[in-house]
Parts: sequence; C-alpha cells; structure tokens
Amino acid sequence: MNGAVFPAPWKSLARGGRSCQTVDRVVRSFGSESSASPSLVSQLDSALHNAAALIEEAPILTLACHAHPDGDALGSMLALAHLARAQGRTVVASWPNPFVAGENYRSLPGLESCVSSDSVDDAPAVMVTFDCGSMDRLGELAVPATDALRRGHLIVVDHHATNCGFGSVNVVDPSAAASAVVVRQLANVLGWPLNRDSAYCLYAALVADTGHFQHGNTDAGVFELARELASFGLPIAELSRQLSGQHRFAYIQLAAAVLSLAVLDTDVGLVSAVITRADRERFNVSYTEAEGLIEWLRTTSEASVAAVCKETDAGYRVSLRSVDAPGSIDVAAIAQSFGGGGHRLAAGFLMKAPLASVLAAVRHCVVSARTTQVTPAP
Repeated sequence: MNGAVFPAPWKSLARGGRSCQTVDRVVRSFGSESSASPSLVSQLDSALHNAAALIEEAPILTLACHAHPDGDALGSMLALAHLARAQGRTVVASWPNPFVAGENYRSLPGLESCVSSDSVDDAPAVMVTFDCGSMDRLGELAVPATDALRRGHLIVVDHHATNCGFGSVNVVDPSAAASAVVVRQLANVLGWPLNRDSAYCLYAALVADTGHFQHGNTDAGVFELARELASFGLPIAELSRQLSGQHRFAYIQLAAAVLSLAVLDTDVGLVSAVITRADRERFNVSYTEAEGLIEWLRTTSEASVAAVCKETDAGYRVSLRSVDAPGSIDVAAIAQSFGGGGHRLAAGFLMKAPLASVLAAVRHCVVSARTTQVTPAP
C-alpha cells in the first residue's frame, strides 16, 4: 500500500502506533545472490558479527520469542538453543504468558526445556529475541529485555520489514523468508555447526513461514536451506502432518462454526470471520491453536484480503492475509497503522474497541488501500 492515509477516528480506536522507525531493508537471502547495495549488505554483516561477539562472551544466553508463538518464532529460538547447548552454553528459553505452545508444535525438540517467563532473570547477561517486531510483543519479558537493552546486550533476530529496531544489535533481514534464515546466517558467523535437532527446528520454522513452500517468499535460497536441513535425515512427511496436515476434532468443529458465519464483502474483496472467547471455550480450543484458521479463510477465491478477529482479554487480535498477485494489498501497512506489524501479505494487530468498530476499521483501510495504491509498471 502506497500513500494510504488512515483518518484519526480509526487510529484513536487502536492501541497506538509505534514511535520507532522500521528497520532499513536489507536484501540478502541465504544461498542466493544479493541485489542490495554493498552498504546495506555490510549493515547486515556488521550486525551478525556484533551479535556473534556478544553471544560468544555470554556465560548464559536468555532467548525469547513473541507472545502466542508460531512455528517460525519457536523453531528459530529452539534452533539457536540447540546450537548453543552443543557448544556447552547455558541457555534459558521462554515466551510471554500464556505459556502454551500450539498442538502442532509439540514435537519440536527442546520445547520441553523451555521455562515460563517468571523463571527468567530480570537482568540477563545477554538476551536474544526471535521473530519479534517490537518490545511490546514480549509481554512481561519486556522487563529483562529492557534491562539487557540498557546494558547494550539485547540482540533482535527477525525478518519483518515492520521491525522497529528495538535492540542493541538488530539482526533483521526483511528479504529473508523466515527468522530461521537469519538464525542460520548467525550460526554460520558463529562457526557453530548444525545438528539434527537444530535442523529439525529450523525446517519447521521455514515451513511455517513459507506456507509449506507455497508463499511468494519461497525462492531459490529457501530451497537451498531446506535441502541442507533435510540432509540431517528429517522425517519430512511426519513433520508436514504435524505442522498443518492434522487437527484435533475440536478444532475442526470450531472452524466449522466460525467459517459458517464468515462474511464476504464482494464490493471490497474482503472476507472476514470472528472467533469469540465463547467459541473457544465451547470447543475447548486454545487461542494459539485457533491461529491457523486464517489460512483456510484466505483460500476464498472472491476475496483478495482475509481477516480473522480473535477476541482476547486485551481486545481483538486481527490477523490479515493478502493474495500474492499484481496490485495486492500491503496488509503490513494496515497493521502498522494500528501498532501491529508483519509482512506485506501476512500481518496482524491488536485493537481494543467494539467488534463492529474493528471490522469497520479493517474495511475502511482496505478501501483506502485500493484507492491510493499505485500498481507497479510492468
């Protein structure tokens, strides 16, 4: 989306936009040729080496990913945990409450060694965050993160273009298909060889953020990394089933109930659905487990944007997806206007407002984007 202006009424309903700027784009993918200027590539290389230096000196590594972690967040964090432990390092890994992992990620090796946020030292020697675009996504773990930042020991590993660079060292590559790609780059700089457990976690992360290699971010570099990871004898078919090929019957029932009430706005090209707290309680489905429903909704052929509003204690968390096609809507720009973030085709935000206002705001932004976007020249 280019040049869209969101009127004050919508912004007043949001939790508030970020005060920091997005990280400069650095075009550099694992296993592929860079098309970036030498200075941008140098920035990423410098960040990788600065992060490696901090990690090498740390007696204890504290690792954290964002609230309600997805496959890329968990896989990236656990991969570095395995690599560090293989080097004899002490590692503490966690994420904000609720301290629950999605059913489809329960097989990730090392997940059982993670600890709840109340077991994390408020003054970590070195802290590394994964797949997290801003400090507020760390929830209560923002306390140790802030302390690490004060001492210049907070490393941010991410691939979101909307990342606001909140760390002491920001290893952010928006051209990377997943944070897992950045972790692989960091491991290479550290000189830490992959092992099977780290490869398993990185592969799960890569699959999660490329939609099983179906999204537009799947390039030659992604397949090269997948080839390297698969060489560790990973159970590819089993992994695929666990990550997205199977669901509890309770989740199927929830999906049926929610999708039966989905609304298609053909005038705008927007399809939306709502997951209420009552829905989740009725079918005993956790918030994290319900995250994947947006992937079903996005298959609607008559819509170019899909939105799922999930009721939480803090407000409605809105997941957005856009079709990868010429003139597609940049949903990250929409999410960012409400204090959220993500990718051009997949993003989200939190909005504390009545449901009708949330849905109206999303529709307004999609209309605005269609009106103001500039279609690239062929």
